Amino acid sequence: MPQKHHAMTTDKSRSISFYILTALMLFQGLSGIYGGSALVLDPSGEMLGLPISLLEGTPFESYLIPGVILLLVLGLFPLVVAYGLAWGTSWAWTGAVLVSIALIIWIGVEIVLIGYQSEPPLQLFYGSLGIALLILTLLPSNQYDLN
Repeated sequence: MPQKHHAMTTDKSRSISFYILTALMLFQGLSGIYGGSALVLDPSGEMLGLPISLLEGTPFESYLIPGVILLLVLGLFPLVVAYGLAWGTSWAWTGAVLVSIALIIWIGVEIVLIGYQSEPPLQLFYGSLGIALLILTLLPSNQYDLN
């Protein structure tokens, strides 16, 4: 019977897709921290080159609330999940599913509220990242690695 991973390891029994999942989760966390922090520090969106006019017709007058959500839900939470993945915690699989779904919902709601923005293709990139994270999380080999 395989032993459960309780410490960060280079154990060869983990699948390559597990390491890709962990790396992408870390990337999402760092990206969310960057974007969320920038929007909280500058709710006008200018720091990220986002015109405030994008928010017309949305419930938001500034980027502060979206920034806080981005910072916590798609920044800090994915970093916690990446830690859980690396250390083989019992909650990491559930956390990875939740991050994946949150990212897909975030992009979907963003497109509904402000429309699809093809330049730069961030919605396409992060929507694809959310789908990739979900697929990787649901792979049987990764479920095995996390249980």
